Amino acid sequence: MKLVDLLHRWAGGCLGILLALLGLSGAILLHKHRWISLPHMGDPQVQDVALLSAALNSVITPAQVPRSIIFASEDFGLHRVRFDQKAGAYTDQTGAVVAQWESKWDRPELWLFDLHHYLWAGDTGTIVAGWLALIGLCFVVTGSVLWWRSRRTFKLRLWPARMSRPAIVRHHRDAGIVLSPLLFISLLTGAMLTLRPFANVVLSPWSSANEMRDATAAPKHSGGSFFRSMKWESLLTQARRRFPAAEFRVLTLPKKRGDLIALRMKQPQEWLSNGRTVLWFDPANGRLVEARSSDALPAGSRIFNMVYPLHAASVGGLLYKLLMTVCGLGLTVMGALTTWTFWFRRPHRRGSSTRVMALSDQPA
Repeated sequence: MKLVDLLHRWAGGCLGILLALLGLSGAILLHKHRWISLPHMGDPQVQDVALLSAALNSVITPAQVPRSIIFASEDFGLHRVRFDQKAGAYTDQTGAVVAQWESKWDRPELWLFDLHHYLWAGDTGTIVAGWLALIGLCFVVTGSVLWWRSRRTFKLRLWPARMSRPAIVRHHRDAGIVLSPLLFISLLTGAMLTLRPFANVVLSPWSSANEMRDATAAPKHSGGSFFRSMKWESLLTQARRRFPAAEFRVLTLPKKRGDLIALRMKQPQEWLSNGRTVLWFDPANGRLVEARSSDALPAGSRIFNMVYPLHAASVGGLLYKLLMTVCGLGLTVMGALTTWTFWFRRPHRRGSSTRVMALSDQPA
């Protein structure tokens, strides 16, 4: 037990501030559609084929072909257009630009997401964030074991009674046990989203990694050159006929010759906000190549599609969103105070103090 306590304290002292940053950025991102302020963002969602086609004709021109378009949703009335890894724009649902950026630093929600998911370090940061989530899961388990020894002194406080090290440790221990179920969900889903090999291990009882990868891979069909005067109404009409109750969510255009146009749709039973019902079209003529319903995915893939909604609290209503906000803020407070007490409020060693006093008592 002493070894568990030692590892818990040292790992927390070294990594607490990073977990605090993940918790704070995540809590803020949960409510981004409430603090982003842009014209038309409160407009009702449009899913009419003719109106969406007109918007696509405004956004996709011979001189400007974006990489992808995320269509407006019920809680965010703007389309998001991505031109490359850095540049993008928000448009209203007629295709008129309301905000544009050349870098993620131009939009607070973009650099905040980059901090939360990538730690501002690209793909390497994603791996680091995933390992932080795994270590956080170990904290939840070991912290619960360590709490059991002192369970009779449990007292829940929003903030430590005093800013002394013993009071902060007691607050950390008791707040941690209360938040442990939410922390477990948040950290587990975060690790699965950032470390796909870990997710494959978790989902292996239901589906193999190869089954899940093959189920979402694009068809082995080489498309023609992108026709820049595409009849978008025809393409969307084909998708609507195939899945009449589904929402149009994301349109992805070819990166290179041979790639297909991909259209993601969300069926009513899906949790994932952008859906996993996908249709592929030949970019040369808009012909439907293949369509896959999310209902036909392997069990492991269907479970994985629930991970992001649980992590981002996009399901469960306002109550779950508030609980996950408390979880994120709790992780922020515990991580920050852990770092502070470990490095700046560590107790003096009694043996060292006694030795100093003994030496001072010796005659000169």
